[in-house]
Amino acid sequence: MPRRRKAGNDNNRRALLHAVAHIELNAIDLAFDIIARFGNIMPRSFTDDWISVGDDEARHFALVNNRLKACESFYGDLPAHDGLWQSSKETAKNLPARLAVVPMVLEARGLDVTPAMIKQFEGSGDQISAEILQTIYADEIDHVRIGTKWFNFLADKVKKDPELWFHDLVRQYFRGHLKPPFNTAARTRAGMPTGYYQPLAVKKHKV
Repeated sequence: MPRRRKAGNDNNRRALLHAVAHIELNAIDLAFDIIARFGNIMPRSFTDDWISVGDDEARHFALVNNRLKACESFYGDLPAHDGLWQSSKETAKNLPARLAVVPMVLEARGLDVTPAMIKQFEGSGDQISAEILQTIYADEIDHVRIGTKWFNFLADKVKKDPELWFHDLVRQYFRGHLKPPFNTAARTRAGMPTGYYQPLAVKKHKV
């Protein structure tokens, strides 16, 4: 996949919107996949939570897809990576790993990068796209909170320290590294204090 550039011109803006649309479409599938795979072994409120997440993700995709059309593009016009779905396949039989990797790593990463994306769109004069991303950002805090809530529920059930268990599962199931800077305020609002992710952060080596 080519590296995405900042939303400075129309082509870059379309590419950035397309990338967001792709993430949101995958997120719809993942919300209902977690229900289909694990809903029968969890409380009913687990299913209710993920139906709510899936509904949000569908609304997000519609917003971004409509914006792409207004920018004379469409979803599928550009290539897209399969990293999110690959992660879901690798955690298909392990609910704690799915919660750790998808909402608590990948969606939490969205909390880190989305504010800068919003500023890029604002800087290029595209207030409409900036407002769509602001809507997505606000909802994603709650999605990370839901993932963290159910991960902690499972940790309590098996008498594990949730932070240490999270570290073990991420090291085992996540390909890549957690890259700072982190949006500590948003992550804290989502129920993820620094003890979850800071020990897994990439450390820069001094020259």
